[in-house]
Amino acid sequence: MTIAGSDSGGGAGIQADLKTFAFHCVHGTSAITCITAQNTLGVSRVDALSVESVIAQIQAVVNDIGAQAVKTGMLLNQEIIEAVSEQMRILQLTQLEYLVVDPVMVSRAGAKLMNDNAIATLKNLLIPQAAIVTPNRYEAEILSNLNIETLQDMQIAAQEIYKLGGKAVLVKGGGMEGELKAIDVWFDGKKLETLKTEVIDTKNTHGTGCTLSAAIAANLALGKSPLDSVIQAKNYVTDALKFNLAIGKGHGYLGHFFPLLTNLTNP
Repeated sequence: MTIAGSDSGGGAGIQADLKTFAFHCVHGTSAITCITAQNTLGVSRVDALSVESVIAQIQAVVNDIGAQAVKTGMLLNQEIIEAVSEQMRILQLTQLEYLVVDPVMVSRAGAKLMNDNAIATLKNLLIPQAAIVTPNRYEAEILSNLNIETLQDMQIAAQEIYKLGGKAVLVKGGGMEGELKAIDVWFDGKKLETLKTEVIDTKNTHGTGCTLSAAIAANLALGKSPLDSVIQAKNYVTDALKFNLAIGKGHGYLGHFFPLLTNLTNP
C-alpha cells in the first residue's frame, strides 16, 4: 500500500508507486493524502484531503485486502501525519510487518515541502515506526542536525537518524555531487554499508525517490530481506533511469516499464 500524494503528471507520488508495484508483480493499493496539479516544470497547486478521508481509505483497504508492506510519501501536514501514524500503530499490532517511510519534506533540490510542525511530527511519531526510512540529502540533514557534504557525513547522519527509533536508515545520495549521486548509505544498527550503482547522466529524474521507496516496499512484500530489498530497488531505479522518458518541457520521468521499452526498441 502507498500512502502519498497524487501527481497529475504521472511521474511521482501515487502514480509512480502503483506502476512500480505492478512492475514487481505485487498488487498495489493506495490512500491519497493530497492532490497536486503538476507537470515536468513544477507544482502549481496542492490540495490536502481531509484527515477523515485519508483514514477511511486506509481502513477500507486493510479491513478487506490487507497490507503486507506500506510505504508513505507526501503526507503534507501535521494532522495527516498524526492520523497516518496512529493507523500504522494499529495496523502493526495485527498484520503489518514492514513500513517504509520516505520522509518527503525537502525536495532533492533543497526546497522545503512542509512546515516545521509537520516535520517535527514526522520525526517524532512516524519515523520511529519505520522498518526503513529513506531520506535524501537535505532530509537527512534535518533529521540528523548535520551538514552533509561527504560520504563520511552521510555515514554519520545515517547513524544519527537511526537513533530516532526506526529499524534501518537509507541516506540517499541523489542530491550529492559527482559520483556520490549514485551512492546511498545503509545503517541498521549493525551493518554500515555503502551501496553504489552507476551514475546515469540525465535530467529526467522526477519521481526517483518515490519509485525507490515503492520498490523497497514491493520487495519486502515478496519476502526479501530489508537490505536485499534496498539493493534490488536501487538496481530497478538505475535501469528505469537508463530508459527515462524525455517528455514535457522540464524534468521528465523514469521508464518504470523499461523491459517493455526494451522490447519496443529491439523487436
